[in-house]
Amino acid sequence: MRCPVKSTVLPVKRCLALVIALGLITPVSAQWHSSHFTAMTTRIELELWEPDAERAKALSLEVVQLFEEIEQRMSRYREDSELSVLNRSAYQKPMPVSAELFEVLAEAQSIARLTQGAFDITFASLGYLYDYRARRLPSDQQRDALQALINYQLVQLDSGGRSVRYAEKGVLVDLGGIAKGYAVDQAIALLATEGVRSARLSAGGDMRLLGSKRGEAWTIGIKDPRQPEDHAVVLPLEDIAISTSGDYERYFIDAQGKRIHHILSPKTGKPAQGIQSVTVIGPRAIRTDGLSTAIFVLGVEKGLSVIENIDGYDAIIIDAQRKMHYSPGLMAPEASSP
Repeated sequence: MRCPVKSTVLPVKRCLALVIALGLITPVSAQWHSSHFTAMTTRIELELWEPDAERAKALSLEVVQLFEEIEQRMSRYREDSELSVLNRSAYQKPMPVSAELFEVLAEAQSIARLTQGAFDITFASLGYLYDYRARRLPSDQQRDALQALINYQLVQLDSGGRSVRYAEKGVLVDLGGIAKGYAVDQAIALLATEGVRSARLSAGGDMRLLGSKRGEAWTIGIKDPRQPEDHAVVLPLEDIAISTSGDYERYFIDAQGKRIHHILSPKTGKPAQGIQSVTVIGPRAIRTDGLSTAIFVLGVEKGLSVIENIDGYDAIIIDAQRKMHYSPGLMAPEASSP
């Protein structure tokens, strides 16, 4: 299904509540506690329900610590991170890694297989030459020389020894398209274990909702990719993950007027074309995170075909012509009935 991009309240069959309007959300009460911090180069926002203010503060600090620990393992930009050690040495011999890093690498490989390589953590083998602040991109010669290193199959995982080996020198892995989703999942699991029943946690384009908003659905807006201060879609959601990948966060306009953004096609080493944003909804943020990137690369037709075959996950796509497309699970019941 497709429609022009405009402010839309989209029915979701899996949700019980209906959206009334963004302006009618109940004011935050004394039991709601909000905090924010920066991790993984992203603003992290946490809102949770907890009658005890001191306990809410302690739980928020636990979330901060969890994000810092994951960043220490999985950041490509920290020289001392576990991932950076892999990038320097894993082509020489198999390297043992932590259970946490191995889990994320294994999930990344799983998403790569599901999407025929549209999601590929080895994009950094060429992607490191893109500098969006400096408005710099690789030359055709550099792209030709490095393109063959973008291949997720060059990252070889040994589950028995929990080790990783890169099959070629020069392979670089970047987990920016999946690690934040993993961190969001882990933080929500931590809060649930501590007895929290209502929470919202967002890390840039990745969000996870724990339960409902005290008996009502959370009201979640998806940005209009060309007018980010406005919402293209408003969704009633609860106890679910939602991730958005768009061409409007990290980009520059080149001398020819072309938008150079950070979502690269593994096949070309160039920014993927044809889509402005993709939002994926499903049970786990680690998967919605990776799938939103993959569908952006695949395009509307192939992307919807892939998502329709993954149980429990749905997608909203805004294409380059500003038409909106959604998978069947997001249509109103009468729209999807024969």
